Amino acid sequence: MSGLIIAIDGPAAAGKGTLARRLAKHFNLPYLDTGLLYRATGRRVLDHGGDPRDVATAEHAARTLLPVDLERGDLRGPEADKAASAVASIPGVRAALLEFQRDFGAKNGAVLDGRDIGTQVFPNARVKLFVTASAEARGKRRYAELLARGIAADLAEVTDEIIARDEADRNRSAAPLVPAADAITLDTTALDADAAFMTALKMVEHTLS
Repeated sequence: MSGLIIAIDGPAAAGKGTLARRLAKHFNLPYLDTGLLYRATGRRVLDHGGDPRDVATAEHAARTLLPVDLERGDLRGPEADKAASAVASIPGVRAALLEFQRDFGAKNGAVLDGRDIGTQVFPNARVKLFVTASAEARGKRRYAELLARGIAADLAEVTDEIIARDEADRNRSAAPLVPAADAITLDTTALDADAAFMTALKMVEHTLS
């Protein structure tokens, strides 16, 4: 499967990261969580007391991003979510990170998950999945993730934050969150991780057959 690109897009906490990692392992492909690029960019801005909505500051953070920044332990949680959403709405940030993503996938193929992989990063990807779930289901998943990491959270607030991010991602002018015209939609609302993987695997294999 060398050279194969599997593009997986979808909103926060839909399960696309877990699914992408499992598909990458199954097909022996490199995996990139592109959301970490934006989270790390947002964190770099916050580290220096900046505003993630400030264009010049965010663009500088994106241009100077290092691979080690993706290994930080504070790239998850409400603060990181908001910062990532803010910098991701800036065209210059997306442009700065676009080459990184394309270079990663162009070398040996890859499974990439994010919000614009199938529409902007690899519009000619052979396989495109759009993974979604209800806001309520995604809120519960993110809430459970936070508790598991020892982070105090309120379910209603977490769900509200997910809905707010959905709106921001869908309505931004730069690469809004929309399914690619030729993407296959996978709704994971009623699926656990194993069921989502098996369903997605059948979709991918059918597309490749």
